[in-house]
Amino acid sequence: MEIMGCLQMRVLITGGLGFIGSHVAERFYKEGHQIFIIDNLSSGNPENLSTPYKLYSLNVESSKCVEVFNSHKFDVVVHLAAQINVATSLENPFLDAKSNILGLNNMLNLSAKYGVKKFIFASSAAVYGMNEHTPINEEADCNPLSPYGMNKWLGEYYCKKFTELYGLDTLCFRFSNVYGPRQGTIGEGGVVSIYLERMFKDQELTVFGDGNQTRDFIYVEDVADAIYRGVDAEYKEVLNLSTNTEKSVNELLGIFKELHPIKGVVYREARKGDIYRSSLDNTKVKRQLDWVPMYSLKEGLTKTYEWFATQQQKPPREKKEKSSRRLFSFLKPALPYIENFVAFGIVTALTIGTQSDIQSYQLDYKLIYILVISMLYGTRQSILSFALSSLLFLGMSLYNGRDLISFIYDSQSMVTLAAYLFIGIVVGYTVDRKNSEIKTAKIEAVASEERNEFLSEIYNDTRLVKEELQSQIMNTEDSFGKIYNITKELDSLEPELIFNAAISVLEQIMRSKSISIYSINKYGNFLRLTAKSKVTEMQLPKSLKVSDFPHLQQLIDSQSLYINKALDQAIPVLSAPIMYNNRIIAVVSLHHLPFENFTLYYQNLFKVAVELISSSLFKAHRYLEATQSERYIEGTDVLNEESFLTVLDSKKQTKIKLNIEFTLLVISNSDIQIEELSNKVSSFLRETDVIGKGPDGRYYIILSNSEKQDAAIVTERITKSGIIPIIVKEELLYA
Repeated sequence: MEIMGCLQMRVLITGGLGFIGSHVAERFYKEGHQIFIIDNLSSGNPENLSTPYKLYSLNVESSKCVEVFNSHKFDVVVHLAAQINVATSLENPFLDAKSNILGLNNMLNLSAKYGVKKFIFASSAAVYGMNEHTPINEEADCNPLSPYGMNKWLGEYYCKKFTELYGLDTLCFRFSNVYGPRQGTIGEGGVVSIYLERMFKDQELTVFGDGNQTRDFIYVEDVADAIYRGVDAEYKEVLNLSTNTEKSVNELLGIFKELHPIKGVVYREARKGDIYRSSLDNTKVKRQLDWVPMYSLKEGLTKTYEWFATQQQKPPREKKEKSSRRLFSFLKPALPYIENFVAFGIVTALTIGTQSDIQSYQLDYKLIYILVISMLYGTRQSILSFALSSLLFLGMSLYNGRDLISFIYDSQSMVTLAAYLFIGIVVGYTVDRKNSEIKTAKIEAVASEERNEFLSEIYNDTRLVKEELQSQIMNTEDSFGKIYNITKELDSLEPELIFNAAISVLEQIMRSKSISIYSINKYGNFLRLTAKSKVTEMQLPKSLKVSDFPHLQQLIDSQSLYINKALDQAIPVLSAPIMYNNRIIAVVSLHHLPFENFTLYYQNLFKVAVELISSSLFKAHRYLEATQSERYIEGTDVLNEESFLTVLDSKKQTKIKLNIEFTLLVISNSDIQIEELSNKVSSFLRETDVIGKGPDGRYYIILSNSEKQDAAIVTERITKSGIIPIIVKEELLYA
């Protein structure tokens, strides 16, 4: 299965506006894919993501998610939405299960139903419980201590069963302690963000325990890269995602002290249930995904610190609620009672003021008061108005000289009170019923309106996608093919293979068979031919001195695209630098281009293509740096057998595809020590040449872009040092 071979994938990321989700979204977007996000914004923040995306503000367990899946037909689903607070899961297991089980189940079901090609689930190291036999591998027993860990473990089982029952391709990652920019203070890796937040507030840092407890901290961009690589993985079970290193809290504090003044550190008693040592074995994920973590703890913490420092410079947000609005909100429930008592006060004044007026006395203000209050507020206030009116009636009667006993036996008084009660209850009940019906109708109307708006949004999204696809098909000629070639052919971790692929890609994109790539030495004064188009009429020098070519000097000084506006036939039409760590490592040139194609469009196309090649080489060089100890024999510049054969194979492919020669030498000294060989031979070789150990136990030298006559000169120089190299006439044979 090759999902990444798709021209452009539709990627759904649940929790995509959160800490990890926003980095994952950026990673996929940079690779040219379309991003969709489901996030209820409980912890996610739209400010976390600046790249284009389509947001659906929903809970992952919502039934509305079916419309999202039905509308877009996603290629990949990355499920990161979760309740991540362990303490919350202990206090409210139902809430944790609702998000972490029901939400996952909904996403799995919809993914299987709508043909998602890859489903990636974010699990956690919490599934292992108190296991301190570090590093913990995937086969270790799981014994989670909280509902959060239990539900993550159960989530892995759900993924496994959906693969078996429905054929959904799933992959689960058990994250170690993830940290990085945009992280909140809740979750397993939150200690980093908690400390940084307190540092910038000039507060003391608290350590629970002696500070020697360890955790396996992994930078969030390494996590995002592994998830991206996991899309194409054939592996369908569980992988630890970690650095496989234990770092203590004290080491963490030591790095923080280098970055920012710390007011103080307070050590307190260790918390009950805390794991003392924690580290996950990442051997399997490196092998299955061809992935290694690129960031050391210091590099990651520095980038995280810089982000937090930037956040501190932003002005504080204005409060959404003003004090007057808060006061009104507080008084709103009491408003009916206040108005009721005010109305009663008016009625009392009118009653007392007109009690001597015989004609006015026939008008019962209390009955009108009960009727009005009942019509306005319903039964609750009508009962209160009846009670107040009854007290007023009784008070006025006593005031006029009647005694309480005669009042009880007075049938006319009882009829008056009964009339008050009847009017209040009947009118109040009628109003309550009417208000209830109106409220229900409003709720249904709002729900219908929300659903119509949601469906209209889905419809508009679908229509826009359709129109965009039609526009691309009608107007973009071969842009899909270009993107496919670049993203697919440049997917390698060997610089030699990337150079080979770059020639092929540029030939197709630029419609020219005159591409060359020269690598530049570390001093920036000489270029060596590394790859070129395989055409006999294109004869190029094997090396160039920068000072002899003004256009090269200009390109190196400006570190930008060079355009041959004078159309000088002695130099390339277009040349662009390939950068690594702010240094030019190679120059890509287009030597010939039809005049009608010498346009701004092709100039920009060439520039973008070279930037993509630079990006691939950057990843390749970072990979080689990260795996240097695994490629070279310890303490030497000599490649081990596996790495040497890989380089040799890439040289052979370069010769076949691009007609770039190389020469293979074998060291005939049988008793030579490897350290002596490395020290003596390395000084005679260029940066593109290598020494390595062959499968027969002998040592070999590969001279890049060298024919037999060139190799004879190098051989003569090496021989003077006491090392005797011999040109191999036949290819190295290996099983």
